[in-house]
Amino acid sequence: MSASPSYAVDFATVAQRDLQDIVEFIAADDAVAARRVLDLMESRVAALKRMPERGRVVPELAALGVHMYRELVVAPWRIIYRISGQTVYVLAVLDGRRNLEDVLLERLVR
Repeated sequence: MSASPSYAVDFATVAQRDLQDIVEFIAADDAVAARRVLDLMESRVAALKRMPERGRVVPELAALGVHMYRELVVAPWRIIYRISGQTVYVLAVLDGRRNLEDVLLERLVR
């Protein structure tokens, strides 16, 4: 039995900033909890190296006919990514309690 292919994982600058903002926000109240969240997020993203299709297609985008973006839900956050060749591109880490369309629109007009 052959080993499954390994994918590279690359964070977009905005996704790195998203994750940093989340961790800093939590750390303001509880540094230990912030470290746990960071470790959990990093382990979930690292798992994409072996199984990049494990996340679901982003439902709001699928409803618009866009199926190239996937997400992992690490409640209450959503890690949005796409697969291209042998690379997984993490594009955003968003609060799942916010409306995705609003967040994307806000980023487009920035």
